[in-house]
Amino acid sequence: MTAKSVDAGVGVATVRAVLVSEWTKIRTVPSTVWTPVLALALSAGLGRLLAGMLRDSYATRSPGRQEALDPIFATFYSLTLGQLALVVFGVLVVGGEYGSGTIRASLLAVPRRGLFYGCKMLAGTVPVLAVSVVTVTATFFAAQAGLGPYGTSLLADGMPAAFAGACLYLTLISMFAMGVTAMLRGSTLSLGILLPLFFLGSQGLGNVPAIKAVTQYLPDQAGMVIMHIAGPQDDPRWARDYGPWTGLGILALWAAAALVGGYLVMRRRDA
Repeated sequence: MTAKSVDAGVGVATVRAVLVSEWTKIRTVPSTVWTPVLALALSAGLGRLLAGMLRDSYATRSPGRQEALDPIFATFYSLTLGQLALVVFGVLVVGGEYGSGTIRASLLAVPRRGLFYGCKMLAGTVPVLAVSVVTVTATFFAAQAGLGPYGTSLLADGMPAAFAGACLYLTLISMFAMGVTAMLRGSTLSLGILLPLFFLGSQGLGNVPAIKAVTQYLPDQAGMVIMHIAGPQDDPRWARDYGPWTGLGILALWAAAALVGGYLVMRRRDA
């Protein structure tokens, strides 16, 4: 065995050990265990409730006053609230150690900050991706139960892209939250900025005509287009200056910028 292969083996073992350590931190803290569960419960439960309300509202309208009911919008609208739990998860994964002061011990144990940061982000992203897939799947079927005869299928026009986009959206939003928290070095300030931003954005801030030219490029506003949550794109009131996959790309750029910013802060500042 060559020296090079030995170094590679030690490197892999080190990465594995740091990943296991970061995953242990996540699964042994109650708040980071229950927030993904809350995301699933909120998204699926509200999805069933809101879809049922939309179905009843649509069914009681006179035929001449009925507007087309978009089943994709009705299916995924509850994610605007469910996402907040995953934002909290992303913040706690990174910010919890700053609040408790254990970040100092962690950096002493893993002095290579790039390795520490990368493993922390990976340990947070993998479960978020898994939770996102489960959450979007549960939300889809719950909403279809609520929509009844107005529901749709997974293979209906536009649904496969919306389904995949919803999974990526939730994952990228949480990654963005992790990067922002790494830059701000704490949970309280991060939550104080991110929760109002995403809550207000999800409730229509991006559709205010006077500021839509700017707010349409906010992370959540860009990512929501693929799920039809931003509003019908053939209506000038809601239309964005980009398409659904471009919007998801904009969200990905926000997440990448936040993660890079978080790494630069961690690299240049003491614990």
